[in-house]
Amino acid sequence: MTTRIACLGDSLTRARFSADYLDLLRGRHPSGDVQFTRFGVNGDFAYNLLQRLDVVVADPPDVVTVLIGTNDARASLPGYPVEQAMRRKKLPERPSAGWFHECLGAVVARLRAETDAAIGLLSLPVLGQELDGAAARASQAYSRMIAEVAAANEVAYLPLHERQVEELRRADPPPTPYREATPAVVIGVLLQQAVLRRSLDTISRRRGLVLTTDQIHQNSRGAALIAEVIDAGLLTPSA
Repeated sequence: MTTRIACLGDSLTRARFSADYLDLLRGRHPSGDVQFTRFGVNGDFAYNLLQRLDVVVADPPDVVTVLIGTNDARASLPGYPVEQAMRRKKLPERPSAGWFHECLGAVVARLRAETDAAIGLLSLPVLGQELDGAAARASQAYSRMIAEVAAANEVAYLPLHERQVEELRRADPPPTPYREATPAVVIGVLLQQAVLRRSLDTISRRRGLVLTTDQIHQNSRGAALIAEVIDAGLLTPSA
């Protein structure tokens, strides 16, 4: 019997700018007993995910994973182009921690009401790699809200943020100040891949980054941690 899994999220799930954690999950289940469907849209906030749940509940999966909030957290940082993002993503109000909490709660409430799926909420990947920096602290704060929503709704909490913090502490990389990933930076990654034939991991290494290509989007090491926490939290039976 095949387990059908819907993976909901933003560009980290879309995997155009990031290493593909869905592909890594498939590699962990080569027998084909697990089927993954991708519901990732670049730039999405929790509000945007809430608006596009119809397609998920129309054909309810057995398992749902939710990895959303990176853009909500980024919007709390100086230098993030909030006004442009509001126009591009048609947001009815300015992103805030309270609105994120509300929208994520509504996502979970609808999934619980209209599916019988097991639901797992992932905490956020670490923004940047300076663990005492403002970006990392923002991703930690939003991860705490995700934990609160998971507990309030009695769904699984998948500790991605905590796992990535462990990995960064183990790697002990040189301090690299966080810079917001502008469109030029993101396009630069795509050009390096297409023109120079550099892998995401090569791009990361040249920039001195451990888990990401641009302090936001994941390289294979970062994506492997996403696959790991999903597999351990929802797909691998406990002994």
